[in-house]
Amino acid sequence: MYYLGIDLGSSSIKVALVDSSKGKSVGVVQQPEEEMSMHAAQKGWAEQKPEDWWFHVCEGIRRIKKSHNVSKKEIIGIGISYQMHGLVVLDKEGIPLRKSIIWCDSRAVEIGNQTYEAIGMEKCDTHLLNSPANFTSSKLRWVQDNEKEIYDNIDKFMLPGDYLAYRFSNEINTTISGLSEGIFWDFKQDEISQDILDYHNFSQALVPEIVETFGVQSKVSAKGAEESGLLEGTPIMYRAGDQPNNALSLNVFHPGEVAATGGTSGVVYAVTDNLSVKESSRVNNFAHVNYKKGEVQNIGKLLCINGAGIQYRWLLNNLAVSSYEEMNNLAAGVEIGSDGLCIVPFGNGAERMLMNQDVGTRILNLDLNRHTKAHMCRAALEGIAFSFVYGMEIMKSDGIDPKVIKAGNDNLFRSDIFSNTIATLIQQEIEIYNTTGAIGAARACAIAEQGYDGFSAFMRNDHVMTYMPFEDRESYQTAYHNWKKELELIIKK
Repeated sequence: MYYLGIDLGSSSIKVALVDSSKGKSVGVVQQPEEEMSMHAAQKGWAEQKPEDWWFHVCEGIRRIKKSHNVSKKEIIGIGISYQMHGLVVLDKEGIPLRKSIIWCDSRAVEIGNQTYEAIGMEKCDTHLLNSPANFTSSKLRWVQDNEKEIYDNIDKFMLPGDYLAYRFSNEINTTISGLSEGIFWDFKQDEISQDILDYHNFSQALVPEIVETFGVQSKVSAKGAEESGLLEGTPIMYRAGDQPNNALSLNVFHPGEVAATGGTSGVVYAVTDNLSVKESSRVNNFAHVNYKKGEVQNIGKLLCINGAGIQYRWLLNNLAVSSYEEMNNLAAGVEIGSDGLCIVPFGNGAERMLMNQDVGTRILNLDLNRHTKAHMCRAALEGIAFSFVYGMEIMKSDGIDPKVIKAGNDNLFRSDIFSNTIATLIQQEIEIYNTTGAIGAARACAIAEQGYDGFSAFMRNDHVMTYMPFEDRESYQTAYHNWKKELELIIKK
């Protein structure tokens, strides 16, 4: 018997099959094999058709069943991970009224700023644990202000993962974790935020029913079964946004545990029960997957670094190199500190942890007589690693005390230079695991059935390696301080 995991990203959807008794991954498919289209009618906009997500989910299920000769009767549970902060709006017939406004769409930034000021900084910080910013509630207000006819016909709003669950089951519901990422949850009152509803004049009838993160949220309907190729009655047992789900995939549930991601962008996601909002303008706070109303108030404190792996990929595409492996080997031949060459990697838009400044990528102290492409590769890896360390310093000032850091076996954390630099500077072990969001979402079904012990047992064979901090860190500290000095000169300009 198998659990099915779905990871809805903005570029593709991944579908995973996991053995329900052992947690072993049977296979993962990516659908479509090329990137999904994104619509940008104006600068700063980003939209996708929810119907396209459903089409690709169904196609991915068909492909993985066929490639592994699995019948619909053998799939006993569904877990869903999804791109966070998006907005889907349905009419009374359950049909999307417009394309989804997805996470990277920036049209509602000013609405979020106005909301923060109107409700009050202190109240937002202590009740919402965030500024409303460019999240789902602000996007819904944008629809209200700019597309009145559409807004007047909304029966329910939802997040992207809620839409997939709806298409499977024909039932509309959401989770506390989902509402918190949309800035609809009042952590102090432990309920839907009346301040947000009142300020925006949103009817509470627009909010879906709340279900537990783990458990039978709904079951595949006859129509959902016909379209997806799954058995009618198959339960949907878990749902979470991609970053909380990434933490779950790495078995990060408790205060002091940290999940790190080193992909196109970088993410540090720390679990805490400390409701500090000292850095709320630079760090986001959402209900973690094991947050329970009136019981466990575990918060996922999330720091995002836009300019991370995308910077290393830019070098791959523009240096005379053929692979990341070649770049890593070149970098390994250069001493710590890259002979004074510094690269500031923030070239992928405004950085929230830098107070929304867009400082761009900077190559500093380049000596045309001394530095080679090997120095560039080393300086790039160090610069991205330093940005993670800089972000962790912000999180520590916000009450985070990391006890263990776990990361997926993705491109940046495969680099010894990158991982050793972070581990040595923060004097913390970094555990590397071979798992993905789709596999984690599938395995999460076990929590609904067996509790956390069964899920933890699934992780035993995933450990790849552990990076230990070097005792001699003086050269690392010198290089980091030089980089940090250059960054702070840029920020102060």
